[in-house]
Amino acid sequence: MLIEIIPNWHPMLVHFPIALFTTSCLLFLVGTLFSKTSWSPILIKSAHLNLWLGACFMMLTLIAGWHAYNTVAHDGQSHAAMTEHRNWALATASLWTILTLWSALRYRKSIDMGFPFILVMLVASGMLATTGYKGADIVYRYGLGVRSLPLSDRNSGHEHSEKTEGDNLQENTLGPTIEEHDDHEHHTHNH
Repeated sequence: MLIEIIPNWHPMLVHFPIALFTTSCLLFLVGTLFSKTSWSPILIKSAHLNLWLGACFMMLTLIAGWHAYNTVAHDGQSHAAMTEHRNWALATASLWTILTLWSALRYRKSIDMGFPFILVMLVASGMLATTGYKGADIVYRYGLGVRSLPLSDRNSGHEHSEKTEGDNLQENTLGPTIEEHDDHEHHTHNH
């Protein structure tokens, strides 16, 4: 039996490639800048490992993201934001895949990665940050994937009390309904 994650596994999995790719980039950068030190080879090996693990989690994240794209209730406006996030994710994943293959080939032949690799990795990191921002935007701006929102009165502040879970929740009236999701189709483009 699969553990149910609401609304799906994508929000949980996405943090792994972000952390692993960012760590890999920093390790490659520091290891390359300080290549004459005794600890540089350890940093570079760790960078390769983080990159490869990040690529594995990226594939799982893409699968879960595709599932989310096709199943999370949304309206036309949030659909446009979801599509933009998806497009950024696919472009970003393509670049990280190239970096992963580049890394694996050079590692196997014991060739240093060099600054062109680091430069492409910095670009990929910028794309990763943009993709993450766009993903957060569809949750926090459009309320996608949010089952309920807490009651709040921004003018009066709030209190922390020992209420049970659900005592202070309202249904999400900001996010789209399933009926609104069914009002449009998802078009996939094969290149």
